[in-house]
Amino acid sequence: MEPFDRLEGRAAPLPLANIDTDQIIPAQFLKTVERKGLGKGLFYGLRFDGEGRPRPEFVLNQPAYKGASLLITGDNFGCGSSREHAPWALMDFGVRCVIAPSFADIFFGNAVNNGLLLIVMPEAEVEALSAEARGGNHVFSVDLEAQTVTAPSGTVFRFEIDPDRKHKLLNGLDPIGESLQHVGEIDAYEAARRLQQPWAAA
Repeated sequence: MEPFDRLEGRAAPLPLANIDTDQIIPAQFLKTVERKGLGKGLFYGLRFDGEGRPRPEFVLNQPAYKGASLLITGDNFGCGSSREHAPWALMDFGVRCVIAPSFADIFFGNAVNNGLLLIVMPEAEVEALSAEARGGNHVFSVDLEAQTVTAPSGTVFRFEIDPDRKHKLLNGLDPIGESLQHVGEIDAYEAARRLQQPWAAA
């Protein structure tokens, strides 16, 4: 997967709590295991009305937030079912980072395994960032190595992240990539096993 180091881009405020994975990517878009093309279904019920027309009031339909790569949202983002299509849809739409007071655990794991950075911050700081995103300048900077988010005003916010998750994101390691870091040890084990148990390797 693509490594995550720094991100500079537009931030869209979506101050709603308990956005579940069915809202992120509705069930009718889950008929594929392809990651490409899922962006069209992202937040479909929020982005479009019953006739499929864009809702002008929804933040990602507004010209000021076109191409947003950062989402600032509410508590318990990604709750509901465990569908991996949710981070796929966000990333296919262009979102590389989401900031919220908390995330659902399974969604968090799926996001990290697909290169989507999730940043947990205190609610007051999330609200401050959201307020800046509603201002005239929507460009934010995220530095994963330094663990900072810089708002348009120049205010720098620090965040904490599990060191293992940080390592995975910085190096673009999904679970398969992590395993391949130990390919030498795996090969040595398999060679020793063939010598010790030749009947098992047949």
